[in-house]
This record gives sequence, C-alpha cells and structure tokens, in this order.
Amino acid sequence: MSKVLLLIISIFVLSQLSLSAAAYKGQREFLKKCVSCHSKKQAFISTKYSDEWEDFMDNNGKELADLHLRSEDAKKSWKYFKSKKYTKKVKHLEDFLLEYAKDSGNVPACN
Repeated sequence: MSKVLLLIISIFVLSQLSLSAAAYKGQREFLKKCVSCHSKKQAFISTKYSDEWEDFMDNNGKELADLHLRSEDAKKSWKYFKSKKYTKKVKHLEDFLLEYAKDSGNVPACN
C-alpha cells in the first residue's frame, strides 16, 4: 500500500513541476516576441520594480496585453497579445520579468 501512495505522490509532484513557470522560458518568449520593439533588449525589464511588473501581469497578463492593444505604436504586437500563445506563455513571461525587475538585483544575460 505504501508503494502505491508513494507512486501517486511522485506523479503529482512531477506533474506540478512541469506546470510551473520558468524564467528561462519567459526569457525565450521575450527574445522572440518583445525585443524587436523594446530595442534596448532586456535593459527594458530592469526599468520597472517587481510591484509594477506584478500589476501588469495581474489577471493572467491582461494589463500588459491591454497596454499594448491601446497603443498604436504597438500595432505590430496586437496579433500576439490576442493569441492563445500569449495566454499560454504569460506565466513564464511573468516569472522572467519578476526575476529581472529593477529591485531583484539580477541582471539578465541574453544574446
């Protein structure tokens, strides 16, 4: 009986690990989708504090998407922010933005 319980717990833990956000995945998404407009590369991320990024990422990134969708300057990104890909990757992007926020003390190293 204890082996079955251990197996169930192991499966649960492994499934939770695969569902959690990862900063490196968010970094990849930022490089693919954001750098072209935010040309200062990732220095842009460190212009905002963690609290500011958290506010933008509330409601599954709705505030960040709305900010871009209201701006004519961000017209190139509208399709992305309306897509399922954005809603699927937003947790990783949030993790990345928080990891390298101005008050985090971390510096992103991207190519």
